[in-house]
Amino acid sequence: MGMTISSGKSPAREVEVSAKSRRRSFTAEYKRKVLAEADAITQRGELGALLRREGLYSSHLVEWRRLAKSGALGALGPKKRGPKAKVRDVRDAKIAMLERELARETKRREHAEIIIEVQKKVSLLLGIDLPPAEKT
Repeated sequence: MGMTISSGKSPAREVEVSAKSRRRSFTAEYKRKVLAEADAITQRGELGALLRREGLYSSHLVEWRRLAKSGALGALGPKKRGPKAKVRDVRDAKIAMLERELARETKRREHAEIIIEVQKKVSLLLGIDLPPAEKT
């Protein structure tokens, strides 16, 4: 899938354009190199030229400097995207299982009580004497 781009001065060249853009990631070594270059700049306009040459934004430098200043080990390494992985405690899993079991048993007990009430009413209608219920 090439696209031809031509100008009056140079011959046509092929440019590969991907269907879906991809987020760029930079290595820690590259970030350190660019920061060192940016810190060494003394003349006006050179920083902008550096950013244009590397295809970066000034916000990249701001963020990388902040990370480097924080002193975190590997602060300039690529960051992992997405939500943080949750560490499940064994006790939390046990509590969740017991809560499900309690809910299931409560539902069964309520169902059994309804059946017992219906049986009592049926026995009254049919005139059958039931033994007194034991208190537990």
